[in-house]
Amino acid sequence: MERRSFLKSAGLGAVAGTAAIAAPALAKGKPAAAPVAAMTEPEIAKLKRIKVDLVAPPMVHKHEQVVGPEPRIVEFRMEIEEKKMVIDEDGTTLQAMTFGGSMPGPTMVVNTGDYVELTLVNLASNAMPHNVDFHGATGALGGASLTNVNPGEQVTLRFKADRPGTFVYHCAPEGMVPWHVVAGMSGTLMVLPRDGLRDPDGNPLRYDTAFTIGEFDLYIPKDEDGKYKDYNTLAESYGDTVEVMRKLIPTHIVFNGKVGALTGDGALKAKVGETVLIIHSQANRDTRPHLIGGHGDWVWETGKFNNPPEKDLETWFIRGGSAGAALYTFKQPGVYAYLNHNLIEAFELGAAGHFVVEGKWNDDLMKQLKAPGPITKA
Repeated sequence: MERRSFLKSAGLGAVAGTAAIAAPALAKGKPAAAPVAAMTEPEIAKLKRIKVDLVAPPMVHKHEQVVGPEPRIVEFRMEIEEKKMVIDEDGTTLQAMTFGGSMPGPTMVVNTGDYVELTLVNLASNAMPHNVDFHGATGALGGASLTNVNPGEQVTLRFKADRPGTFVYHCAPEGMVPWHVVAGMSGTLMVLPRDGLRDPDGNPLRYDTAFTIGEFDLYIPKDEDGKYKDYNTLAESYGDTVEVMRKLIPTHIVFNGKVGALTGDGALKAKVGETVLIIHSQANRDTRPHLIGGHGDWVWETGKFNNPPEKDLETWFIRGGSAGAALYTFKQPGVYAYLNHNLIEAFELGAAGHFVVEGKWNDDLMKQLKAPGPITKA
């Protein structure tokens, strides 16, 4: 198995109160946010611990949007699972590598100043070494050099969430980073401000439900007859997959691991009047989310909550290797398509899903005045 290493070039193979953290400075004239206070090990040991049960996307585990000033230690346990996954309606398969058994991996939510304590488990049934690089962490390649685990091992990492926002995490094993990422190994860490989200004037912004949408570009090899290949193991798929990857032309671009994963029974549910937070990640290439029939009422394109959100966007831009966030309050019932507004990637390669919204129709916002009929003279 060929191994290329750019890591070598880096020289590396419910709350109580002490350290107050200021709200982010969003509005004009407000002072900059105070830095997160450093703590000693004895001080950290006294902090309240919260154990979180992770859930598979598009759902997000229970969490508080507003918390008190005292940092917490938030404990997560995540198992790495290698498995074959069906990625379209034709039965095409991907030899996938996953965090928590899903694409994307589970979203983890903490608040600024909290400590993330992750136990990463590489199941004995797996074949590959793995680790995790948190874009929201500071030091040691985002934790990658401190979380290298072989099959049958586990490791525990702690880091301080010292800045708010949505951040990608992904697997980054030496010499195999692109393969692991496009095979499914990415997810999102969301670090909320301790006093919650706010608009540019400092007014609170809240949501009823948060959804995670992880977009993946996939590269499935074909045989001499043009049919997608099926492999029994990861090792068998490696050489052919890398050859397809290097051409930079995805065969599929999907939300949450499969064409149609967020349609039908998997569609995202909401009601008129409800506000949803859409967390959209892409660990490898750029994308342009768009909600047909709706908008981004408030959008953090770069996902960083210390920066003021933009208002009333029709389409927003998520850079490869990042996660963004958008708030929208539904005003009309119906089926809303949510897609990558590179329409070729949405309609031809699979980057689309649905919101199904219940409620009463508002004729003031939209009404068909005349049904289709014969053409008449003006």
